[in-house]
Amino acid sequence: MRVSVSQQHLAHGLAMVSRAVAARSTLPVLGNILVTTDEGRLRLAATNLEIGISCWLGAQIEEEGSITVPARTFSDLVSTLPNDMVKLTVNDKTQTLTVVCGASNTDIKGLDAQEFPPMPSPEVVDGVELNIADFKEMIQQVVFAASTDEARPVLQGVLMKLSEQELTMAATDGFRISVRKAVLSSPVKSPVSIIVPARALSELSRIAVDGEQVVTMIVPQGRGQVVFNLKNAELVSQLIEGNFPDYNAIIPRSFKTHSVLSTAAFHKACKQVEIIAREGNNVVRLNILPGGDMPGRVEFTAQSEEAGQSENMVDASIDGPGLVIAFNVSFLREALEAIKTPSVALETNANNTPALIKPVGDDNFLHVVMPMHLG
Repeated sequence: MRVSVSQQHLAHGLAMVSRAVAARSTLPVLGNILVTTDEGRLRLAATNLEIGISCWLGAQIEEEGSITVPARTFSDLVSTLPNDMVKLTVNDKTQTLTVVCGASNTDIKGLDAQEFPPMPSPEVVDGVELNIADFKEMIQQVVFAASTDEARPVLQGVLMKLSEQELTMAATDGFRISVRKAVLSSPVKSPVSIIVPARALSELSRIAVDGEQVVTMIVPQGRGQVVFNLKNAELVSQLIEGNFPDYNAIIPRSFKTHSVLSTAAFHKACKQVEIIAREGNNVVRLNILPGGDMPGRVEFTAQSEEAGQSENMVDASIDGPGLVIAFNVSFLREALEAIKTPSVALETNANNTPALIKPVGDDNFLHVVMPMHLG
């Protein structure tokens, strides 16, 4: 292989695929990045057998070829090179990659590309096209609610359901639920219901370039995988097997108290009281106070024996009886960070039943959060 590629493009590509490199593995090749020519472009790829990321770079190809090289060594080297053309040459006999740029000339020992796990190459025509900007927003509004507990693998994923012209994404860790819906530009041929690891969707959101219009999602039959195809990149993820909880059964259908607050003021109050709450058990107490003929207000209180006490107050429009209810303040803050509208509704029934948070004027997103014991 003899290839010339811009240092900037090479560094960007390596940063993109390096996130899929296995941190610790008994297979040495999983700590490597595949460097190969592919139909007139340079392809970089990495996988940890759960997630695989590929990207394609424009390059001058003088001779076809491939090799895998240690990810950290290659990435660290390229990041120190000048902003110039980088020449990559592979010696097939010694499995060495020679990297030349300016006055720098480095040989990196690698492994045969044949040892690299094969990545699927499904037909893009079989996929569903999703708008990049909308899909990234959907990801950001649900992934934070997925569990990080490895003992509950199903909850580490995001449920994606496609039927007719609607896409629904849902995530829960057992204490909160985020649900986001969107209308597809064209109907799907057949319904799809899969559980995609939250980490894979987070990585997809990171590598998807805002200038791109669409991402194509393909679910190859019988492979237990999903492929997200972008213009110059591709992410492959193993699916999570299991039964996702019936979250619809938990979402309350009616409420006694309906409070509307400024999203920014609600978020700011949570951030301020969280400074004290995080030193204790992360609890914030909300005292919802209707105002009758006057505007109502919500009082936020957090206490910690070690750190002290914090109080804040936010004006609110309140319909229904007053209520004192407690939440994990981090859960409230993360939900509010996913809401884009100026106002947000907090809907409650009692201090021991789930509450609903949703943007005012947008019926596509809702967040259910379980209260904490008042004590």
